[in-house]
Amino acid sequence: MELKITGAQVLVDQAFRDVPVHVSADDGVIAEVGADRNGGTTLDAAGLMLLPGIVDIHGDAFERQILPRPGVDVALDIGLVDSDRQAVANGITTVFHGVTWSWEPGLRGADNARAILAAIEELRPRLAADTKFHLRHETYNLAAEPEVRDWLEERRIGALAFNDHLPTEESLASRPDKLSQMVARSGVTHKEFIALVDRLRADGPEVPNSIGRLAKEANTHGIALLSHDDASPQTRQWFRALGCRVSEFPMTIETARDAAACGDQIVLGAPNVMRGGSHLGWVNASHMIAQGLCSVLASDYYYPAPLVAAFRLAADGVVPLPQAWRLVSEAPAHAVGLDDRGRIEPGRRADLILVDTSVERRPRIVAVLVAGRVVHLVEPDRLGH
Repeated sequence: MELKITGAQVLVDQAFRDVPVHVSADDGVIAEVGADRNGGTTLDAAGLMLLPGIVDIHGDAFERQILPRPGVDVALDIGLVDSDRQAVANGITTVFHGVTWSWEPGLRGADNARAILAAIEELRPRLAADTKFHLRHETYNLAAEPEVRDWLEERRIGALAFNDHLPTEESLASRPDKLSQMVARSGVTHKEFIALVDRLRADGPEVPNSIGRLAKEANTHGIALLSHDDASPQTRQWFRALGCRVSEFPMTIETARDAAACGDQIVLGAPNVMRGGSHLGWVNASHMIAQGLCSVLASDYYYPAPLVAAFRLAADGVVPLPQAWRLVSEAPAHAVGLDDRGRIEPGRRADLILVDTSVERRPRIVAVLVAGRVVHLVEPDRLGH
């Protein structure tokens, strides 16, 4: 079956054009852009924009569907299916669920990571968005290395991020509130938690070797590597030497500049742009984008954010909309090696969204296609024959 989308302003080669787009639902790809031809079903997109689908490579908003309240958990399949509906309704056609496997017991422990990975794999045929597993590996979790290496070899992981949230002696003293949160979710006593941290800290010399082995395994199997919260240019340079070319939320401007100068991808949170600033009081992401120090925006913790953020960047005059849209579609796709999507051109995967922009700064999703299939449509009269 072929679907012809007509009447839209189509983002093609960083410009908007009024051209028809033909989609092959059988192959899941864009068949033609610009040339008109008969046959198939028509989708009337008059008055709308046609954009590549959003590729979200860093997000944990799904956790709210699994744990809607403290102490209240929901079956994984129910929570993940609901998260899928939310993601697609906000224009996200490729979603990476960020799952932390930490040295901490409890919520971020091994059983939870294994269960979510298994649930995603089982549910994939039922999910509308192309759903992938983003493993946020706590680097002091040395015991997990053999199993993580197996997952990489079997290509069960879509992206591997290196995280280090082991409390330091300074942070234990200066952030008792943060320590209390970690103890509470771990399910152990305060004394047991401190003893665990001390034991792990003693293993510190082995951590770089473990990171190196995992990076080598990921590179061998073509799995994207990311480093989280790079604290300095030196840290970024060390990860870059391992083939890790994506820096998530660099901690200093100097670190971001080092990443940008060497062509690394820099991920910041779309909620920062949407809200006009960081909820943690860190740098304004819009200012970073204006300086060329951010190449990817991710949902982080809120699925509507990438869509709204891109349009806000254009409305505020930070960058034109085509450039803003690249931050949430083509650039993240490229950052994780998904070069089959993120642009509207023949042969690319037909992940497309139709957006109503009649209300300034409040874009509204009208239709979503994933691999050529209409998976979300709020104005069904637009679909004809």
